[in-house]
Amino acid sequence: MPVLFGVVLLDLIGFGIVIPILPFLSPQLGASKIDIALIIVVYAVGSGLCGSFWGRLSDRIGRKRVIMICLAGAALSYVMLGLSTELWMVYVARAFAGVMAGNIGVATAMMADITRPENRARGMGIIGAAFGLGFMLGPFLGGVLAGDSGDFMLPCIVAGLMSLLAILAAALFLPESLSAEHRARNRAYYQSGKQSSTWRFLRDSGQRLLILQYTLHNSVSSSFMYLVPLWLGDVLGWTAKDVGLVFGVQGGIMVVLQAGVLGPVNRWLGEWRFLRIMLLIFWSGVLLAVFAGSKTTILTAVFIAMSGMTLCMPLLNSITSQRTEPKFRGRIMGASSAASSWGRVFGPLLAGANLALFGYAGAWLACLVVLSAYLFWAFWEGPKGGIFTATGTEPKASVTTTGER
Repeated sequence: MPVLFGVVLLDLIGFGIVIPILPFLSPQLGASKIDIALIIVVYAVGSGLCGSFWGRLSDRIGRKRVIMICLAGAALSYVMLGLSTELWMVYVARAFAGVMAGNIGVATAMMADITRPENRARGMGIIGAAFGLGFMLGPFLGGVLAGDSGDFMLPCIVAGLMSLLAILAAALFLPESLSAEHRARNRAYYQSGKQSSTWRFLRDSGQRLLILQYTLHNSVSSSFMYLVPLWLGDVLGWTAKDVGLVFGVQGGIMVVLQAGVLGPVNRWLGEWRFLRIMLLIFWSGVLLAVFAGSKTTILTAVFIAMSGMTLCMPLLNSITSQRTEPKFRGRIMGASSAASSWGRVFGPLLAGANLALFGYAGAWLACLVVLSAYLFWAFWEGPKGGIFTATGTEPKASVTTTGER
């Protein structure tokens, strides 16, 4: 767990470095607000098209190799971004970065490999804590390195170095979570031609609605990532450095919640009850954003919404992994990663269109509508079906770690 945490952390610091600079980078090259949304979208499209591929590949050749391949692609993409002198080059760099963005889904599958169901939420919380810490340090570094001038060359170089450090850490210290025998069985299955399409696989396993929530969740969270820097810049007149500091503070809150709160509270409430509470908090923050106009209410809305948002994903990952047979774990987590990416396609497009037509209040209201559907599902859905152990293939009786039926 500590090594996987470190590898994910280094990767996400690099990813986070470019978050506060993209909205300020692109206008220097002639981009509009719609271009900024589309730059986010092309990354998500690449990730959505390739997420399932990386998950299936990790089932066959191992999680470690795929993580290292994706890290190498990330490093190259940051170099491409840093060298961009034309707007189309930014699009190409971010599209390539999306194609290589298989790490989180594969790392999540690896964490599921090494944890038992009763500890699964804690394990996913460790991945989430790495995400939160990277989310804190990355944007902070990106904002500081960009400075008041909004220079993006240095942040991109540092982001690439972070990915190279993550490759080195993975090569030296990260053990493979799938045994050679397990990988051989998986390869034999995939080569047998018995596997179905991802859509049919999700239908037959009863996971389609569950995976859809990754799309809904990430459509709102990516809208947040798109809207917040613009919102703070337009309404409060803040710079990339200021935005980086906001994300840095929020990242610290995320680390505390995921590393210190998630495990104990999950054992007390169970995944489903905890997820519903976090979604209500997320929903409340977005509702406040619809009406926020002052500095205090804007920042309060950001921190409330993102605090609720940050715990939803590890809880969803825990629920999904417990419903998945071990030999399909890479595939299902890859599918969830792809579904997340499609959410990051729809989210910025929806937010950008509503921002252009109705302003920030309208953009936040559209997010609230999507989030309401997500919230309805969480209260309508319940723990159904069995759970799988870390090594077994048979589901237990239809009782989950929440104790509900």
